[in-house]
Order: sequence, then structure tokens, then C-alpha cells
Amino acid sequence: MQPSEHVLKQLMIAGLDGDARAQQQFLQLLSPLLRNYFARRLTRAGLDVEDLVQDTLIAIHTRRMSYDRTRPLTPWVYAIARHKLVDLFRKSRTTVALEDVEHELIATGATDDGLASIDIERLLETISPKQANSIRDTKLHGLSITESAALRGMSEGDVKVSVHRGLKALMAKIKP
Repeated sequence: MQPSEHVLKQLMIAGLDGDARAQQQFLQLLSPLLRNYFARRLTRAGLDVEDLVQDTLIAIHTRRMSYDRTRPLTPWVYAIARHKLVDLFRKSRTTVALEDVEHELIATGATDDGLASIDIERLLETISPKQANSIRDTKLHGLSITESAALRGMSEGDVKVSVHRGLKALMAKIKP
């Protein structure tokens, strides 16, 4: 079973407060999450997932002081993971499918005007937090339904329903 956002955040905060064991446990719990995240994105690229997981864990550890305790933890973690993935693609000159690049650009806010992610966040703030988090996890951060459910302490069915209802609500808000 994967750790919840709450458990990960508690360990991260304890680590920031000087608890070395909590920091070590935090990084150990992140490993399988990152492994799954990268394995889904590197299937065609033929690149080493384990190296990327280790690089990302090091980056998370060295940048841990930049984490804002008032914000959710997993978006911060996955932002670092996305940056490591993009760096790897640049270094290896790996070609990826256009839809993969598009998804990463939208998820990181690296669009022409740089405002897409802000607009998405504003829209997500208009629906329930449960729906917004489910959409962020599955549509923006690329987690599977199973991963999102484990992270949020929800059932898979609840995540699916939350995503469906949340997207339906968002569509109603943006249709003329």
C-alpha cells in the first residue's frame, strides 16, 4: 500500500525539523512512487528508471528547505520529478511523443504565456477539494487512479467519480 499525502507530509515536516529517521523514511516511501512515475514515462525511451529515481531523491533531499509547509507536498515532489525527467530528455536527446510533451508543458505551466497553470489552478479552486485533488493527481501529475487513491486515502471508485464529476463541473464553468 502506498503512503498517503498526509503521512508523506508529516514525515517531510519532521525531517525538516531535524528528525533524520523521518527524513530517511520519507525518502524510502517516495522511491516506489517515483519509480512508478518514471516507469510509465520511460517505456519507449529505454532509459534507466533507477538512476532517475536516485537523482530525484537527491534533488528532493537537497531542496527540501524550499518546500512550503502550508502547501500540499506531492505536487512539489512531482514538479521536481518532472524537471529531472525533462533534464534527462535534454541530455539524452530522447524524442518523445508530441502529446507527452504537450502534457508536460501544460502540467508545468511552460506554455507560451506561462499562465495556463495559473488558470487551471483558479478553475480547480471553484470545485470541491476532493474533486480538484483527484484531477490534479490523475490529469496533471500523471498518477494512476490506484496511485491517487492510495495517496489520498480514498477508494479507486471514489477517485474515478471525483475526477468525472469534477471535470463535468469544470466543463460547465467554461462553456459559454
